[in-house]
Amino acid sequence: MQKSEVIETDVLVVGGGVAGLATAIRLADLGTASGKKFNILVLEKGSSIGSHTLSGAVVNPSTLKELLPDISEKDFPFESPVTQDEFYFFLPQRALRAPCTPPFMGNDGNSVVALGKFTRWLAEIAGKKGAQVYPGFSVSEMLYDKGRVIGVKTMDTGVDKHGHPMDNYQAGNEIRAKITILAEGPRGSLTQKLLRKLGLNAENHPQVYSTGVKELWDLPEGIFKAGRVVHTLGFPFEFNHFGGGFIYGLNGRQAVVGIAAGLDYTDPTFDAHAAFQVYKKHPFVAKILENGKLLRYGAKTIPEGGLYSLPKLYHEGVMIVGDSAGFLAMPSLKGVHLAIESGMLAAKSAFEALQKNDFSKEQLSLYEELFKKSAGFKTLSRTRNFRAGFGRGMILGAFHFATQILTGGRGITFSGKMKTHEDAACYRKLADVSKPFPQKFAKELVYDKKLTFDKVTDVYFSGSKHDEEQPCHLRVLDFKLCREVCIPKYGGPCQCFCPAEVYEIVTDPKTGKKDLHLHPANCVHCKTCDIKDPFGNIEWAVPYGGDGPEYENM
Repeated sequence: MQKSEVIETDVLVVGGGVAGLATAIRLADLGTASGKKFNILVLEKGSSIGSHTLSGAVVNPSTLKELLPDISEKDFPFESPVTQDEFYFFLPQRALRAPCTPPFMGNDGNSVVALGKFTRWLAEIAGKKGAQVYPGFSVSEMLYDKGRVIGVKTMDTGVDKHGHPMDNYQAGNEIRAKITILAEGPRGSLTQKLLRKLGLNAENHPQVYSTGVKELWDLPEGIFKAGRVVHTLGFPFEFNHFGGGFIYGLNGRQAVVGIAAGLDYTDPTFDAHAAFQVYKKHPFVAKILENGKLLRYGAKTIPEGGLYSLPKLYHEGVMIVGDSAGFLAMPSLKGVHLAIESGMLAAKSAFEALQKNDFSKEQLSLYEELFKKSAGFKTLSRTRNFRAGFGRGMILGAFHFATQILTGGRGITFSGKMKTHEDAACYRKLADVSKPFPQKFAKELVYDKKLTFDKVTDVYFSGSKHDEEQPCHLRVLDFKLCREVCIPKYGGPCQCFCPAEVYEIVTDPKTGKKDLHLHPANCVHCKTCDIKDPFGNIEWAVPYGGDGPEYENM
């Protein structure tokens, strides 16, 4: 059998998104300024840079200016500066516009951006500065030596569904690095394994997430202007469920529309994809989209816990940046500028470690020291209790938020540190749900495939593809637990929380027994299943490199 090849580099970045590319760019610049050239390798699991990039599309450009001081802001690949900033509260048939934008949610000086296009631009810059950027490589495991991270192993390919090598078997490579930077995006597979193995999240609060569901639409000219930004609260979310919607005008012809649904909801029948279809039927949204055409669909999870949910950011030979660590500002839902800043801080720490040839956790602790002095730390500190305050619903959350504004982020607790809890621990039993979500919106959940779409149709618009001969990358650890406990108790919530119809509950026509069937080829890599399964019975792992969605123009 073919053996793994060993490749050595100075710095390995796992993930070719904004945070990873910012790390590579800043480290290359620091090396050039000091007269040294470092070997910097960036691995991205998507088929191309930007193909798996789906996130907030309104960007604070402050840290990008710092990262690329020699490039004029007019040359940044932004679609449009924010020209209108609107905030609405939705009732089922009405949209009430707020007289002003809520605190920390203003977009003055920000720009609307297509992040796939933006990351491709960053990758070109990183390449010109000497970093080696390789898409299409999935990383399956971390390499250790006496507790120290020494690199990673890329995924073996040419393996059948049962794990047996086929004729086209190709062993993954061992990539050994002095420093490994994890920039995998939210709920990264390697990051989760690292946190569990080394206990790097033992002292922080549990991370909490939302699932963002988004579509890109082509609209008639003049319907939704470039740079117009709309955020909404209310319908179709109930008062006990944190969530909202958004519409961003990209270029006068295209707009992105979506929702972000907090995963600490209690109803096991809640379905973020279905809620999004209901959202589009609101008169305010439907009027905008009525003569438009769907171009692309996608979903991703959003880490919202804030400052107190950040894990320890470093260990021997490794650092964590961007969404993998949870660098996202609430309530604005902006993470791009923090991803860039975390990447720059990690690059500075890596540079100092390379200079001293010291990759110990004591040396890499500089990363955390720099972060605590940064603008990003101040941003996260001011709203450090925001998401925890909304853990008991929107009304109480609004009260908590008001007190946080008055107290500099502390809120009403004497300690100034409000707790969060695991999203998976929030379910009520199905028998205790008085009116399941599909019944509440039975009339709205009829898909016309013009304005609203079923999950399978939307998956088609994600461009998601997978090699179906490979082992399933959605690992159900115990199917018996599904059949005998989860389905009777919660109704099989995986069929609801997955926005791509990967999980299907089927009934045997002879016995009437229910079971779980998987459709892994549908997966859009949002990782909601890894977060929201009530028993932690689903583990999301990387599929073959190049598999998954193709988020063109998003």
